[in-house]
Amino acid sequence: MNKYVRFDDGKGPKYGLLEGEKIAELEGSIFGKWSKTSKVYDLNKVKLLAPCEPTKVVGVGTNYKEVINEKGDPMPEEPIIFLKPSTSVIGPDEAIVCPPGVKELNYEAELVVVIKDKIKNVSVEDAKNHVLGYTCGNDITAKDFMIKGKPWTKAKCYDTFMPIGPCIVEGIDGDNLGIKMYHNGKVTQDSNTSDMIFNVSQIIAFVSAIMTLNPGDIISTGTPPGKGNLAAGDIIEAELENIGRLKNTVK
Repeated sequence: MNKYVRFDDGKGPKYGLLEGEKIAELEGSIFGKWSKTSKVYDLNKVKLLAPCEPTKVVGVGTNYKEVINEKGDPMPEEPIIFLKPSTSVIGPDEAIVCPPGVKELNYEAELVVVIKDKIKNVSVEDAKNHVLGYTCGNDITAKDFMIKGKPWTKAKCYDTFMPIGPCIVEGIDGDNLGIKMYHNGKVTQDSNTSDMIFNVSQIIAFVSAIMTLNPGDIISTGTPPGKGNLAAGDIIEAELENIGRLKNTVK
């Protein structure tokens, strides 16, 4: 179960393997061939970055059965997807910036799928063969704009609105992971990815039928009930079982 991280030791970004409280630097590409170097870093002496650099972020809306049941809405017939720009991506411990005038800034804990290969039109059966691994995500939304009926683009696409991290974990089952959100230390979301309406394979197949996915692209698979409102100074932590906890502050 490899845990890939991207980090900065003060001399620029590098990829590494997280091994306890140490990071072994890698040479090569985590999306292809790589090997460990002899260089090892203390985790607490480097800055963790977003674990990959996607060319695009695909989001999935309304993808938990419990959310649908709470609303009393019909089950969607296909995944509801949207795009976020790569400029929305930040890493662990970076600040989520609330845009001026926004009064309802929502957090959403999500499982994030990291794509390994360049793919198009993959089948449901083959989809997971193209997954590098999984990481934690927090799909930030300026709810004010969605309430006003404006397009999701404005609500979802501000800089800093897609924290991911702390690592990409390979070799786990993304369809059965506990997912939690801690808002100022209090658990506000607590579910399991097994409650997703569309599983990882179905989502990848659906998205790849529409657009080419590149190595490092990410799919954020939707959030369970309990999403809430953020204010300046808040600490927000998205946690996925067997992956870790993604911590960010709001300013």
